[in-house]
Amino acid sequence: MDRRSFLSMRRGTKTAVRPTAAVATATTTTLAPYTGEWGTLQAAHLLRRTIFGPTPVQIKQSVSEGLAVTIGQLFSPQPMPDPPIYYDYENDPNVPLGETWIASIPPNPAPPGLNGGRNRSLHGWQLGLMMNHNVSIREKMVLFWSNHFALADNNTQRGYQFLNLLRTHALGNFRTLAEEVTVSPAMLLFLNGHQNSRQAPNENYARELLELFTIGRGEAVGPGDYTNYTEDDVVQMARALTGWRARFLDTGVPGAAFIANRHDTGEKQLSHRFDNAVISDAGDQEYKVVIDHILQKSEVARYICRQLHIWFVGANIDPVIEANIIEPMAQIMIDDNYEVQGALEALLSSTYFFDTAHFGCMVSHPIDFVFRIINSLGMDNADAGLFIDYRFWNQIRRINVGLEMQVLSLPSVAGWKAFYQSPGFYEIWINSVSLTNRQRIGEQLIGGFNVSGLRFEADLLAFIAEMENNLDPNSLLEQIGLYLFAFPIAENQRDFLKEILIPGLPDFEWTIEYSDYLQDPDNPDLRNAVLTKLEAVFSTLLKMPEFHII
Repeated sequence: MDRRSFLSMRRGTKTAVRPTAAVATATTTTLAPYTGEWGTLQAAHLLRRTIFGPTPVQIKQSVSEGLAVTIGQLFSPQPMPDPPIYYDYENDPNVPLGETWIASIPPNPAPPGLNGGRNRSLHGWQLGLMMNHNVSIREKMVLFWSNHFALADNNTQRGYQFLNLLRTHALGNFRTLAEEVTVSPAMLLFLNGHQNSRQAPNENYARELLELFTIGRGEAVGPGDYTNYTEDDVVQMARALTGWRARFLDTGVPGAAFIANRHDTGEKQLSHRFDNAVISDAGDQEYKVVIDHILQKSEVARYICRQLHIWFVGANIDPVIEANIIEPMAQIMIDDNYEVQGALEALLSSTYFFDTAHFGCMVSHPIDFVFRIINSLGMDNADAGLFIDYRFWNQIRRINVGLEMQVLSLPSVAGWKAFYQSPGFYEIWINSVSLTNRQRIGEQLIGGFNVSGLRFEADLLAFIAEMENNLDPNSLLEQIGLYLFAFPIAENQRDFLKEILIPGLPDFEWTIEYSDYLQDPDNPDLRNAVLTKLEAVFSTLLKMPEFHII
């Protein structure tokens, strides 16, 4: 997007000036490995795009260890997390408090509040994974795929299963992921595959499989004919996908079953877009044949790589970027038989990714915005325990609902508009209402709140302890800006913030006051004096336009 337009939102204005379309232009368009300067600016850029709210410690470690080691950490295999548990619901006769409900079919009739208890458990659990993921790109990829294979499902068992499916294949093979999504209970029910039978074919899933999930429609070139498929292909692939039903298995988990007499066994003639191929009856394996025919087209790899580019780099994909970035990424993916990791590693390690045109070119989405406060500023409580952690995570969930971004509750099958709707893209997140909400939420999080009698608040003292030369107010504020903003703060911004930190006072006043605190950190008067000043500074920082872009 046009950073200058976005940054024209100035402190003190009541409404935001809507930025224009994405226009940032990279001066280097090559996937060649990045070999330039590696410092705080570059490490912070990489981590902001790949994890939720990097801390100064994580950024420093990345600077120290270098780009290659950081990429290795981001893509290192992670163990699967423990499943969600009941933390505040005790009326399930089959599952006690503190145990997981994922394999327990709800009693019939269900006791009051059971679905709400499971819903809070699931969504809190997912946000807890985003909060505690360390230096790993996996949870960002779970969010990416949940937007790509967008669905809305209020059944918590299916929701858990779908999130874990995405997590299992987050950096794995796209072919396998597409196959498993196709016959997953959540997707079968969401896009009517459950009703798709030889007697009454339903085209919903086949259409979205082509248009949104794999190859993209392309331009219309004739009646019912697009660049990448035709309406007849939708009809024929829908026939090939018949026969699948969602149901609960004997183990108590959602599953899918192939019902042979519901499957269309006839031949399915595809169009010239798929080389006039014929799909013959393959029974319960025919859905894999459909996926295979689609993935034989190299446009699938290009389509997926464009989505990765929009998510991790920016929405501006011109013909030069298409030729020099998307095309080689797609070739890597094709050569790797649709493994995702190699192409994404190449992108995030490239000279192109670290071009300064890509610094601060996105408006951060609501989940990123919230975790850039919670994680980056250390908003947790070591004494909380798991049940209270869940309660805290659900506070975050309620905030994200208000900001219109929640997993498993996508606004449409196309996902969140910010990742596909041209020309606005990410700027869609910001308007006069949402900006006011963000500013209010930023103040709330800086101020902190109580959860079950425990205080959760940003640890600003720990944050500035990581800053170099923090006894000098000028250096302190410049360092804070470097860790929180995409670009170093300007001199006039630093001076503006210094006036909040030490209004009308010489620089040495901060040096004396902070030195006194460091010599006696348990003194509540000294601590509160410093903390009050920091809260005012950080509350202002979070309202500045620069904090809303990454």
